[in-house]
Parts: sequence; C-alpha cells; structure tokens
Amino acid sequence: RGGGAGSGLGRLQRAPGIGARPRRRPGAASPLPSRPRGGSAPDWAKKKAACPGLGLFYTILSAFLFSVASLFLKKIEDVHSVEVSAFRCVFQMAFVLPGLIYYKTGFLGPKGKRIFLFFRGFLGSTAMVLLYYAYQVMPLADATVITFTSPVFTSLLAWIFLKEKYSLWDLLFTLFAVTGVILIARPPFLFGSHVTGIEGSYSDHLKGTIAAIASTLSAASTIVILRKVGKSVHYFLSIWYYAVIGLIGCVVTLFVLNEWRLPHCGRDRVFLILIGLLGLGGQIFLTKALQIEKAGPVSIMRTMDVVFAFILQVLFLNHIPTWWTVGGALCVVASSSGTAIRKWRHSVKKAKQREI
Repeated sequence: RGGGAGSGLGRLQRAPGIGARPRRRPGAASPLPSRPRGGSAPDWAKKKAACPGLGLFYTILSAFLFSVASLFLKKIEDVHSVEVSAFRCVFQMAFVLPGLIYYKTGFLGPKGKRIFLFFRGFLGSTAMVLLYYAYQVMPLADATVITFTSPVFTSLLAWIFLKEKYSLWDLLFTLFAVTGVILIARPPFLFGSHVTGIEGSYSDHLKGTIAAIASTLSAASTIVILRKVGKSVHYFLSIWYYAVIGLIGCVVTLFVLNEWRLPHCGRDRVFLILIGLLGLGGQIFLTKALQIEKAGPVSIMRTMDVVFAFILQVLFLNHIPTWWTVGGALCVVASSSGTAIRKWRHSVKKAKQREI
C-alpha cells in the first residue's frame, strides 16, 4: 500500500461508521445471515414451521367430506346418478369461472393441448358418473374400496403409454388390488351361487362393481393424461374442461334416457346442494394438502376415505360389511399404500441425487 495521504484515506475508509465492511480475521466463522428488523424469522421459515401436520390434516378432512358426500348420494331416492353428476358439474363451473377470469388463462387452452384437455374432461366426467352409479346400487364401502385401486392401474397405464418404469413390486401390488376386487365382487363361479352380505340383488351388485372398476380405469387414464400435459396447462383450466364436458355429456345422456326430473322431495334437493358443496370442499382441501405436503404421505392418508366409508355405512345405512369385504379392503389398501410409498421413496431418492 502507498503511504502519506493515500494511506490516511485508506484508514478513513476502513474506519467503522464510514460504510466499509469490517475485515474478517482468517479462520473466523462466517457471519450469520441478517434477519429482518424486530428479530422475526424469514417468511419461508414461518411457513415451514407453522404447523407440521397441516397437510395431512387437510387430507383427512378431504376424505371425510368426500365420504359424507357419498353418504348423501346413497340417501337420495328419486334422482338418477347422471343428474347428480350434472349438478356437481354446475358447482364446479361456478367455482372455476372466477379463477379463469382472474388468471386470464382463456377457456380453450393452448392449441397443442386441447385434445388432451378434451379427453381429460371426457374421462374424468365419465369416472364421476360411473362412480355415482356404483354408490347408488352397491354398498358404500365396497364401491369406495374399489376406487382405491386407481394408483395401481395408474402405474400400469403409465408404463404402457408413458414408458414409465414398471417393476415386479408394481406387478405384486396390481395382483393385490385384483384380489381385493374379487373378494368384494364375489363372483358366483368362485364363491357359489348363494352370495351373502350384498345390498339388493346380485345383478345390481355386479353392475355396480363393473361401474366402479370402469370408473377407476377412467380416473387412472385421467391422471396419465395430466402427467402428459404437465404444468403447461393451468389447474383451473383442467377442471373447467372436466366440468363443461361433463355437464354437456350428462344433459345429453339424461334426455336420451328420459331420466331428467327435478327431485320431488325437499330433502333430496338439499342433498344435491350438499353433494356439490362437499365435493368442492373435498377437492379444495386435497389440492391444498398436495401444495404443502409430499404426494406420498397424502396418498397414504387418503385411505382414511375407506375407514370413513365403513363407519358411515354402519352408523347411517345399517349395513354391516362382511369379512370378504374387510379382506378385500385390506388387500386394496395395502396395494395402494405400497404403490404410494414406492413412488414417494423414488422421488426422494431422485431429489437427493439432484442435490449431489
């Protein structure tokens, strides 16, 4: 360094209070990052430490709302399942429309993605109609359990159409899911001609089982399409297609079947409104859970839907499930939970590899 005035100026610049940074001694620890005035933690730290189990609580609340909506559907007497689906679509449209306007996403979506959005809406609404039909003609718990085979079939379809990995573990979980469905359906060629513990006639039970399986396959196909589309399409736009195409399909089907009628009883009208509100609330809480919690724990906790279905069926429908149904439920829950845990561990492993 130079001497004289230059060195004096340098000393003035290094003096505290002039604005220069103090020199750090060799080997000294790095200074801690500054915190906002008032000693409060950063916003991201507050969000992370706000409530550790909030996402799982949202998942349980979502499962409860979906289960109660299914119970009200069982209680409706004179309304076809397709008409219930139409009312549900109207509620979805009323909720999504302000979001589309606010986010300025448009109503058709990107040109290259519209065909995928159309099939997402068609398959998603078909899954809803078939599931509602299954709820009406077979025990609530049985239909709910069958729908939880969706993760297993999603893995299979993703392997076929998206070339995703399909291991021996996935095959084992698929066999578990099929075993669970067989225990619930109890086909006569395996269980004999006298099948006990079903609701109504075996013909309706079989129709409900087929509808629930078809609903599950449609829902799994919807998830595969959403994976294909990725994040290039806004979430609200995806729901918009689901609601609009579902409403159009339901109205056409009702006129073809000549089943369109307003519910005669005031109680059924209240149930229709509650089904729409509860279904909407269940979707909102499930979406919020996925925003703040990993998908693996959320998928596992969603099996609480099966538990709620069994409890509500016993308390309000006076239908005690058979041991065959309980065994089938255990197989399906083990299958879907195993699939969720494997995908969760795989995503955690990939995240660690990216960090390395």
